[in-house]
Amino acid sequence: MILDLRRLKVFTDYFVICHGTSGRHALTIADAVEELLAKELGRKPGHVEGRRVAEWILLDYFDFVVHVFTEEKRAYYGLERLWSDAPLLALPGEEARPPAVPATPRCRTRKSG
Repeated sequence: MILDLRRLKVFTDYFVICHGTSGRHALTIADAVEELLAKELGRKPGHVEGRRVAEWILLDYFDFVVHVFTEEKRAYYGLERLWSDAPLLALPGEEARPPAVPATPRCRTRKSG
């Protein structure tokens, strides 16, 4: 998913948000994004965070930021909800559609006794 932040006049123009099914999957996605952008466009991120834990990996390319989450962390942090004022852009060959965000995890309570 791509959120267009330009009209909000914030620190970047776009958020690219995606998720993997596990930390290893998220790390693999982040690595692939970084490699493809370096190879195809000669772009390297100015800053990278989250590789060690791999639940939320952030690749900051200044004019756009790539967020790669695990499913659980994407639902928990809900960037799509926090930035809901930003228009959703369609990827090439796709129509813009509502975000496919995993359901927010429910809190579990511990039984006493």
